[in-house]
Amino acid sequence: MQTFEEVFSDFIDRREYDAAQSALFSIVRIAFTAGWLAAGGNPPKSQKIVELVRQSYIIPSVDHPDSIETDIIPKDDSE
Repeated sequence: MQTFEEVFSDFIDRREYDAAQSALFSIVRIAFTAGWLAAGGNPPKSQKIVELVRQSYIIPSVDHPDSIETDIIPKDDSE
């Protein structure tokens, strides 16, 4: 039989736990923000959470050691 700590560790390592934790954090932040604004505080500034950057990538030539044989045709970026 597994111990409490082993089962709990398995539980918190699951994706569902991460989603629940994220939702709970959002609820607490929204509630705190509502109280902050009701007390006359200034609204929080917008923040970047994630910035996606497209890396320029050059497909290696067939004789390059990093090349991979494929039947996929790369999409032309100029379209």
